Amino acid sequence: MKAKMIINKCLQDSQDLGGGDDHMNSRVYFTLEIDGKNVGDLYADIKQAVGGEFEKDNIEVYLPEEYKGKLNYEDFRNAVEKYYRSLIGTQGQGIRVSGSSSVHMRNNTFVKEMIFQFNIKDSNLGW
Repeated sequence: MKAKMIINKCLQDSQDLGGGDDHMNSRVYFTLEIDGKNVGDLYADIKQAVGGEFEKDNIEVYLPEEYKGKLNYEDFRNAVEKYYRSLIGTQGQGIRVSGSSSVHMRNNTFVKEMIFQFNIKDSNLGW
């Protein structure tokens, strides 16, 4: 089985998503296709601690709640992280941040399409 994920938008640290002074909650929006069939327009929430090194610190990536099918979590997570980091950071096309660990940006919306493809392992493990 093959997955195609077309990520098209990111809402970065929206207060509507529960971001606070200790972490940023963001959301990426995407269309997911499995073996060429569109299974829906979905979103994944992501979370990162505030005050650390943006490009080195971990980003927590949550699975889309609306999708209950099989998905390769590692590849899914890597795609979401790559998309998010392509928007913000020293190489970011949306907001370029360099040499600072205390920047806290809120309520930014980025529209950029990136396409990722990955295999889904055919097993009973689900995600």
